Amino acid sequence: MEYGFTRVCACVPELRVADVGFNASAIEAASREAARNGAQVILFPELSLTGYTCADLFLQDILVERAGEALVRLAVDTASLGSAIVVGLPVRRFGRLYNCAAVIQGGSIRGVVPKTYIPNYKEYYEARWFAPGNEGRPGTVEIAGWGDIPFGTDLLFRAKPGTGGADESRESGLRFPRSFVFGIEICEDIWVPVPPSSRQALAGAVLLLNLSASVELVGKAGYRRELAVQQSARCVAAYVYASSGVHESTTDVVFSGHALVAEYGSVLAESKRFSRTLELTYADVDIARLENERPRQGSFGHGEAALPESAWREISVGIPEWRLESFARRVDPRPFVPGSLGERNDRCAEIFAIQTAGLAKRIEHTGVKSVIVGISGGLDSTLALLVAVRTLDLLKRPRSEVVAVTMPGFGTTDGTYGNALELMKSLGATIRDIDIKKACLLHFADIGHDPAVHDVTYENVQARERTQILMDIANASGGLVIGTGDLSEMALGWSTYNGDHMSMYAVNCSVPKTLVRYLVEWVADNVADRASGDVLRRIVDTPISPELLPPAENGEIRQKTEDIVGPYDLHDFFLYYHIRFGSGPEKLLFLAERAFAGRFDRVTIVKWLGVFYRRFFAQQFKRSCTPDGPKVGSVSLSPRGDWRMPSDASAAEWIARLEACSSERSSRP
Repeated sequence: MEYGFTRVCACVPELRVADVGFNASAIEAASREAARNGAQVILFPELSLTGYTCADLFLQDILVERAGEALVRLAVDTASLGSAIVVGLPVRRFGRLYNCAAVIQGGSIRGVVPKTYIPNYKEYYEARWFAPGNEGRPGTVEIAGWGDIPFGTDLLFRAKPGTGGADESRESGLRFPRSFVFGIEICEDIWVPVPPSSRQALAGAVLLLNLSASVELVGKAGYRRELAVQQSARCVAAYVYASSGVHESTTDVVFSGHALVAEYGSVLAESKRFSRTLELTYADVDIARLENERPRQGSFGHGEAALPESAWREISVGIPEWRLESFARRVDPRPFVPGSLGERNDRCAEIFAIQTAGLAKRIEHTGVKSVIVGISGGLDSTLALLVAVRTLDLLKRPRSEVVAVTMPGFGTTDGTYGNALELMKSLGATIRDIDIKKACLLHFADIGHDPAVHDVTYENVQARERTQILMDIANASGGLVIGTGDLSEMALGWSTYNGDHMSMYAVNCSVPKTLVRYLVEWVADNVADRASGDVLRRIVDTPISPELLPPAENGEIRQKTEDIVGPYDLHDFFLYYHIRFGSGPEKLLFLAERAFAGRFDRVTIVKWLGVFYRRFFAQQFKRSCTPDGPKVGSVSLSPRGDWRMPSDASAAEWIARLEACSSERSSRP
């Protein structure tokens, strides 16, 4: 199966300045441990064979020659590991000395990349010893008798999984046969306006490596982190960074051994700084995600920074297959919901601001006299009402211009009905209480439907009756009907066509169900007064239901949405990875098993993933004619913007792949 991951490791070993033998042994030992843990690409700090702070010792023949000899021996001694290992050393060529990164793999030196930008300010004096890499003519170099080694800033490396060495194992059945490209830059290179890695990314590199020796200062770690994170975001790539450890510290400077792995704007893993022993920082980088994301960004690859394909030399490098022994990556079961309370509050505040700003513009543009919201006592309609009320506050118009309509039907319970009335009253909206049962019974008689038959007609008659009432009230009052349906319902088609499916402006259309609850809680805690807050918290605790079927004998809700279509936690997870990253059934199942371990088993996940695919494809016709509404996040299903799909597209390929992978043995944990 192809999941599209590659395991990287940023290593910060113990070091002795100018003791090449000790450093080479430490690098070899670290490489062996990293390889045992499945690392396919292993990165060490800048000048890691000699130490970065050798100063004028770099001009001593013995140090440079010894480093070259150690590199050759290291290449031979690590041949059986199969991993691509990137180490730093000084390299002499055509009478000039270069600060270089060497890629060794499979018993050979695959290529040598010199540092492009040489710092010569403050505590840095590299220009005293090293020449800029882009001043040297690309070609080859000889190191310790090994000749014809590719050399230059024009090198890219194509990693080919499954060709790494004798120790590779195929027992797990997890394979990633597609190759990918990685590029290398060194320390200062990332600090310049147009880093070499930017051009490498434009040339196809999805994995960017930085060997560094960055001194530690107050606040600098955060700045370095942001540089790496932002570069990974701009380049739609993974960025692996390894900087010199504490044993480089000398005279006036201290190094901390900062290492991290960032992927497309997020930190996957980060080292403990100031460690005095070996630090190995692992992450499973999602190469497939990055390769899927780039074509989505039409601007990626444009601009003057792009170099012609002929400007690059591509070197083939074999690496072992990716092995799942322990997944070196956290999979968030709620990708739409920030984990920390502070981040979640910030997210909710921003979404609420986007919703109200969008509605305010529509109200101003149309010149309506009122906004009409149908209130059920459930989460979605509650959020829509809160947005409407807040919008009129922003426009300095009376809340009485919000006409809140509750329309009890055959399935309405006393609890939701009471919550709806209490909420409308506490918010100061104009209350309309219209019982729809008589109208529905009359309609049943008109169309010849037996009201004792609780089928889809029975349910949808109520939904369409409610929408008709809202539209007609809007006509009578010069108003605008506000839609209440959320993103998750749009994805599953969980709405009645031309019923709750339709409105004049849908404020919740880009908010997933798993986030709606937190938005209502946030309003209760940060915006609403005490009376409104109390009822909002009761609504948050109410089961999700359309309330279209009669309640149970004890008066409680009988029709619970998640019993019918499945848990929204799962569906929002599926939606995020399906839309945002184009993940297929195999990968979705693989990720979901890890995200929901201990909560949902494989059989349950497969069941609801099948439901997701069938409903998502079958219900596109509803999404093709949905009302306007504000986009609030990276996943949206608007037919005018983010998601354009034929209404009659087949789900057969997705279902077949799901059935094929669901019958296989679950991956080893």
